[in-house]
Amino acid sequence: MGRFTSALELLRRFTEVSQVLIPSQVARTMTMATTGAVSAIALYWHPHCCHMSDRTATVSRETAETTIDCRLVVDGTGASDVDTGIGFFDHMCTAFASHGLFDLELTCDGDLHVDDHHTVEDVAIVLGQAFDEALGDRSGIVRYADRRVPLDEAVADVVVDVSGRPRFYFEGAFSQATIGEFTSDMARHFAESLAMHAGLTLHLAVDGENAHHEVEALFKALARALDDATRIDERREGTPSTKGTL
Repeated sequence: MGRFTSALELLRRFTEVSQVLIPSQVARTMTMATTGAVSAIALYWHPHCCHMSDRTATVSRETAETTIDCRLVVDGTGASDVDTGIGFFDHMCTAFASHGLFDLELTCDGDLHVDDHHTVEDVAIVLGQAFDEALGDRSGIVRYADRRVPLDEAVADVVVDVSGRPRFYFEGAFSQATIGEFTSDMARHFAESLAMHAGLTLHLAVDGENAHHEVEALFKALARALDDATRIDERREGTPSTKGTL
């Protein structure tokens, strides 16, 4: 058993140095020969274990118009706790977290006696800052992604490049001006503000007949595209750019 003990000790030391914990779901299988020697130790690592930083961020922002606290986990499960004071916007942020598999804790106390503009815009700013902080130097990410998501008659298209160069383009129009207390066009402005502060090149398009469906399809497509683009590509070392930086 000496070789087996040595192998395990080496593994323990490696994980301590690299600050990676190995719970049962990370070290999925360990195959050992019955002769007392280790024939193979097969570790199927969590997709992000080779990138040591925990891809999370906590961002707070206070102005005369809004007070916002946000905690984002990029590699989450889709859990969320959202309270912005706007029911439909809460619904959209919850859908965004769920479909992107981001964990999101978000509260906003905004000047809703004026309208919904400052609340929606400032939440997007903070969420963009959280993504920017959590992703760090973008090392190992896929970077590019696109998604096309339907909701009944509506369909939304999203193409994203996590480039560090903010750009925003939008095609389409929303069929009704408001959805509850939410101004439909604020969905476009939300995506634009997110792109500017997360460092995204973002192309969106939407078509449909019902604004609720159009906006919801847009948030879901955006979430799924961001999930795809921010995933770690196991084959890649460093940032996905010939320049060596994003």
